[in-house]
Amino acid sequence: MDTRLTAEQDEIRRTLREVLRKRCGPAELRAAVDTPAGHDPLLWSALAGRLGLPGLALPERYGGAGCSATELALACEETGRALAPSPLLATSALTAPLVLALGTEAQRAGLLPRIAAGSLTAALAVAGPALSTALALTGANAGYSAGGGRAGGVQARRAEGGWRLYGEVAQVLDGHSAGLLVVAAHTGGFARSRTLLFLVAGDEPGLVRARQSALDATRPQGRLQLRDVPAEVLGSPDTDVLPALAATGDTVAAVLAAEAVGAAARVLERTVEYAGQRMQFGRPIGSFQAVKHRLADVHVAVQAARSAAYYAAWAAGRGEGAGALALAQALEALLCAAAEGIQLHGGIGFTWEHDAHLYFKRAAGDALLFGPVHRLRDRAAETAGIFTPGGEVAV
Repeated sequence: MDTRLTAEQDEIRRTLREVLRKRCGPAELRAAVDTPAGHDPLLWSALAGRLGLPGLALPERYGGAGCSATELALACEETGRALAPSPLLATSALTAPLVLALGTEAQRAGLLPRIAAGSLTAALAVAGPALSTALALTGANAGYSAGGGRAGGVQARRAEGGWRLYGEVAQVLDGHSAGLLVVAAHTGGFARSRTLLFLVAGDEPGLVRARQSALDATRPQGRLQLRDVPAEVLGSPDTDVLPALAATGDTVAAVLAAEAVGAAARVLERTVEYAGQRMQFGRPIGSFQAVKHRLADVHVAVQAARSAAYYAAWAAGRGEGAGALALAQALEALLCAAAEGIQLHGGIGFTWEHDAHLYFKRAAGDALLFGPVHRLRDRAAETAGIFTPGGEVAV
């Protein structure tokens, strides 16, 4: 692995940071999260039109830039620094790879160029508590089911002219505003139970959507109610979607890890700056050894998490699963950085008016949605075969 960034990668980071500095400051961020969509459409248009961000990791034949997960992770590191609310994660990391991996050529040609251009946003509709399982981040997804019988979830049945979906899904990232939904649904009854993915347009009759209150307002979520909604199966009804979900999960984890690293680095920068300005006993609090030690510990954690995130993004393009472990380390670093930021900012750090709590909520919200740190590490250890079933170290 070459740890040096290319000129193109440096340009992506520099340009994106400049755009976000101008158009996603604290005031713009708070205004965006209060809108019905939860993000600024004009900022999204700028990211898509000027930078081609939605299609960064899509092939050129579908209008993308043909880059790898590494470039997408570097871009998300910058959006993480600004806590920029946008459909980037839901569209480009969660949904577009599934359409690319499972879709028919007609589906790819019809959807991916619009996603790459930013004119179509997308969301993956998997029930929130099951999302980390479906993506194989906190356990093998071999037993994952989108729901069946009286267990709830989403049911799919064949009907004249296609498929119909019925059910409810909560905690869908950007599910309330996305133009395209990829819905995981249960089909086949009890005897031949299986999960398939279905394409649902955001304006289909029978689809009822509403934005949910979420711990992290910068990561808007929606609740979907599907009442006999017409749908199109993604790819073939005979396709096993679970391996594609697991592969997508590893990339998503690497991208999320980079995003968390960006947020952690930014909150550390702000805390260091404040520690150099706040006076106590006639001197800046940053000059006290105890404060220096705490900030140094956060710095080490952030740098270690950045190394893990970069490696996971590089490995994702080579089929080596390192995303879950990198995400665990990055979330832990962000939680540590945000907590220290709140503490060292003193009284102002605990107020709603200050931005420190937004970083803490980003870490806590991601841990709730994509798996707590200990479960991510447990899954990584299981995948690597570190421990045998009897609890002894494998040799």
